[in-house]
Amino acid sequence: MKSKCLLEKYREYLPLTNSTPIISIGEGDTPLVRSKFLEGQTGCGALYFKLEGCNPTGSFKDRGMVVAVAKATEERNRAIICASTGNTSASAAAYGAIFGLKVLVVVPRGNIALGKLAQAMIYGAEILAIDGNFDRALELVRAITDRHPIILVNSLNPHRIEGQKTAAFEIIDTLGDAPDCLFIPVGNAGNITAYWKGFLDYKRAGKAGKTPRMMGFEAEGSAAIVKGKPIPDPTTFASAIRIGNPASWQKAVAARDESGGIIDIVTDAEILEAYQLLGSREGIFGEPASAASVAGLIKMSKNGHDFSSKQIVCIVTGSGLKDPDTAIRNARQPFELPANLDALEKAIGGF
Repeated sequence: MKSKCLLEKYREYLPLTNSTPIISIGEGDTPLVRSKFLEGQTGCGALYFKLEGCNPTGSFKDRGMVVAVAKATEERNRAIICASTGNTSASAAAYGAIFGLKVLVVVPRGNIALGKLAQAMIYGAEILAIDGNFDRALELVRAITDRHPIILVNSLNPHRIEGQKTAAFEIIDTLGDAPDCLFIPVGNAGNITAYWKGFLDYKRAGKAGKTPRMMGFEAEGSAAIVKGKPIPDPTTFASAIRIGNPASWQKAVAARDESGGIIDIVTDAEILEAYQLLGSREGIFGEPASAASVAGLIKMSKNGHDFSSKQIVCIVTGSGLKDPDTAIRNARQPFELPANLDALEKAIGGF
């Protein structure tokens, strides 16, 4: 029996009408897998990873984009636009392609991972690379939508948040209730905002008995919320969270405060360690920014926080195939051998 798509499954919680087209390319219903290694290393009662890289374009953005593009189509718009460090552009281009919309993406020139750029290109988007960072790109696309009949599909679009909150529903549907803590990367801060909204919606509907503490983590060189001021030139190798002035800043702060959670900093070294551990010990290949959630958990555990009675979920926001260059630079390199059995046996060593 064919399962319902995301728009059908959660229709009563989404801003849909009888005129909203029901579309899907397989978004949602991503795995929630239990840790085999880091659960013990961090002392968690139970640790799970939500694998959002299993969405069709390889990131969590698809959840929000399916709603945003469906609503744009319902309202007879012909063009959409976004600023992006990569994942938003890939998702917008894919969903825009379904309806033949003109898709414009503005990206920081030279600062977008090739895996993401390739997606936007093959989906047929018009790519505009500017001499500036993501924050400047977002300023420009907001100005464009003020002047022209083009729909902004960044997370400032409320339909994006509505779609992204469905991941919180899925976690509760799987676990039977909300976890004690949700660890999540923070870049533009739309995702922490969306998850918190989802947990609140399900609790109000009687589908959950509690809400989790929201534990958000920014990269040290892009930690505007933690430092309390915009960062003109944000830095981090985790490009998806290289954002110096988060669009959903105040909503993220509200999610933190209302949930009794935190928004804290992880260094690039801590993100890289978590990124490598996810791959080598959990079999999970997330993009670098995805590892910020796990880096935050490891950091707190090392600092003495006791999670022994807690059920924890870490959000792995996107696929590692988005940024293969980072993986290749930071992994064990292949051995080069002659094509003969003796050389191969020597390289393999004894057992």
